[in-house]
Amino acid sequence: MPAAVGAARQVVLLVVDGLGWEQLQERRHLAPTLAAMEGGPITTVAPSTTATALTSIATGLAPGEHGLVGYRMEVRGEVLNVLRWNTAAGDARRSIEPAATQPFWPFLGEAVPVVSKAELEGSAFTAAHLRGGRPCGWRAASSIPVVIADLLRQGERFVYAYYDGVDKIAHERGFGPYYDAELVAADRLVADVAAVLPPGAVLLVTADHGQVHVGERMVQPHPEVLRACRLQSGEGRFRWLHARPGAAVDLLAAAAEHHADTAWVRSRAEVLDDGWFGPVVSPPVAARLGDVALVAREPVAFHDPADTGPYELVCRHGSLTAAEMWVPLLAAAG
Repeated sequence: MPAAVGAARQVVLLVVDGLGWEQLQERRHLAPTLAAMEGGPITTVAPSTTATALTSIATGLAPGEHGLVGYRMEVRGEVLNVLRWNTAAGDARRSIEPAATQPFWPFLGEAVPVVSKAELEGSAFTAAHLRGGRPCGWRAASSIPVVIADLLRQGERFVYAYYDGVDKIAHERGFGPYYDAELVAADRLVADVAAVLPPGAVLLVTADHGQVHVGERMVQPHPEVLRACRLQSGEGRFRWLHARPGAAVDLLAAAAEHHADTAWVRSRAEVLDDGWFGPVVSPPVAARLGDVALVAREPVAFHDPADTGPYELVCRHGSLTAAEMWVPLLAAAG
């Protein structure tokens, strides 16, 4: 933790979705404010994905404890998209209640102000990982420093803020001029927030994950793998395979034979024994995992026809590579 935090009377935590440490270091010249801040890299959680990491940031718990163990996870026979909180049957808020699925209160139960997009206030994922927070929504990123300044003037000791522009641009456009322009804008946002800090206040900047350029390098699971698989969950770079009854051993063998050249192939038991999801994983949470994990170590993603979105992703995340796992933890004092 940067030293400035210890003496702070007020703290603003700004989570910049998708701001990986490696990507930031490669473009320090575009982000002078971030480059000048105190601090360095830390690791995010596994899988390196928004649904899991934001919940760990808010609760202080490893994924195996809070239970949101991926972007898509199996809950009672259905695959729940955690960010959209839906299944193949549609909206799942009634059948898979957010507070029961993730039962831990964020921020030690304190009703902290949450400075996030206004349209996220009523979402089920917000109910799952930020419930009890006081929504202070923004509709334009330029409002973020204004809202934060007002909260600090009111004496708030801790403010949580979230910005998703870097992640969205990387997913849709990849690395290049669009990404560079967004990084410049994000750095300006950080500078604007730092500028409104009163004496004794500290701004902390971190992220949930980095990114890897995948583009069209999609891998179709081998037919032998699919024959032993009843469904898939997770995401392209951390794909869970769920075995047909009695086929878990065959599924692991087929996945290792055909995909070990591009992925770490692990059984659920190996993942849990090696502590990927933390030291404690309850049986109900373990049941949300598949039987075999395909965790990409090359710049590829594993295809699942049920895993769809509004556009094809260019950059992705979820795996355990340095580009995805290392994120900044930076501080600036008022």
